[in-house]
Amino acid sequence: MRARSGLVVRSLVAKDIPMIFMAPKNRDPVPGVLIAHGFAGSKQLMLGYGYTFAQAGYASLLWDFSGHGANPAPLNMETLQPDLEVAYQALTKQPEVDPDRLAILGHSMGSSAVMTASIEQRDRFAATIAVSPTRAEVTADKPANLLLQAGSGEGQFVDSARKLLQTAGGENQNLAEGKGRSLIVVPKVEHITILFSDISHQSALKWINKTFNQFNPSSYVDRRMGWYGLHLIGGLMAIAAIVPTFAPPAARTSRTPWRRWGGLLAAPFAATAGVNLISPGVALENLGGLKVGGALGIWFLFGGLVWLGVQNQWPLNIRQKDQLPSPQALSIGILVFILLWLAFGAMAQVVWLQWWLIPARLKLWPILSLACLPWFLASGLAQQGVSTGKRILWWLGQNIVLIGGLILTISLLPQLGFIFLLLPIFPIIFGILSFVAAQVKDVWSYGVGGALFFGWTLVAAFPMVG
Repeated sequence: MRARSGLVVRSLVAKDIPMIFMAPKNRDPVPGVLIAHGFAGSKQLMLGYGYTFAQAGYASLLWDFSGHGANPAPLNMETLQPDLEVAYQALTKQPEVDPDRLAILGHSMGSSAVMTASIEQRDRFAATIAVSPTRAEVTADKPANLLLQAGSGEGQFVDSARKLLQTAGGENQNLAEGKGRSLIVVPKVEHITILFSDISHQSALKWINKTFNQFNPSSYVDRRMGWYGLHLIGGLMAIAAIVPTFAPPAARTSRTPWRRWGGLLAAPFAATAGVNLISPGVALENLGGLKVGGALGIWFLFGGLVWLGVQNQWPLNIRQKDQLPSPQALSIGILVFILLWLAFGAMAQVVWLQWWLIPARLKLWPILSLACLPWFLASGLAQQGVSTGKRILWWLGQNIVLIGGLILTISLLPQLGFIFLLLPIFPIIFGILSFVAAQVKDVWSYGVGGALFFGWTLVAAFPMVG
């Protein structure tokens, strides 16, 4: 509510591309800013810039590239510029916008798109801001007034930004003639957290103010993620209050530590070997209709089956009746998923993530969830009956194993390299799930709830491909 106060906010759709437009109320036409997300991003992920600019007197338009967010078209790098052109036309048609005063900002994949657009159409955009920049054919004259940003924790993008600055003629504060050039390294952030950095938001705003010779005072600082964090904590408290009331008691376990930890340590090697084995016969990066996401699901399938096997549990002895889920356990698993869905995603939809799945994504959700089920059953088994201290140790160990195993996979299969950009999110996701495991004692309840939630997250995050 604070972010939207005093603004006109509209949802738009043009040529099946969903957009969000925001601008100050009751003002003469103001300069406009196009804001483009990166790979596996969405318009919601860039809202921090949109609100910062709009609260300072600019109009902002954000959209979903093909295959991303709520855009139903499959990902195609050749459609980045056509999608951007549709967004440009939509922005200039808004009555609040002065079409002769425009700027453009993009992150990662989107940075290349916006730099290319402002190079090819230099007279359209008075300023270009590239956050975590990739590549573009910049010169000393094109694009106009180029600001480069990179986080101190994303080394390769810092290097890319420095090379771009050098190619573009080096540091230059001559914004009046359109030859401004600058690089800002944002401290203590990486590829995702830079998007929520006040330093990134405010330095971009200052650059645009200088470009248009505007001095719009604004007290707005983007604090939406703080409210999202409170919402998430409240949701987890609700899970802790509700689920134990209905959850069945935990079954006794006699698994030795070497089976629990041995299975966890063996899982990433088995998963990496499995995806590497099938890679010659399939296009891993596009498996299942998701860019990289399908391959990640297969990785968890292979790893989970081995982890279960080492623990001498399902599916090796699934014929034993006590290993089959009861209706109560399945019901609790669905309840866990619903509560997790609300806790994690209900506010994420309006803060940072396209959480509502469009039909094309929704049909992939059961498949990804089924692939992840063995991993979460194995994790639930391993965490049965452990103390709080050991549960924290399990969370730490599982994250180290996951991240290490996925880095090994990327080194062997570079086509899955985009997984690397999302690794910082895994400790948060699995921290949430470890907390849930402490409330849900039954293995099947935790396995079903965790797999449904994690499958939904994968389907929501990764781009769709044809």
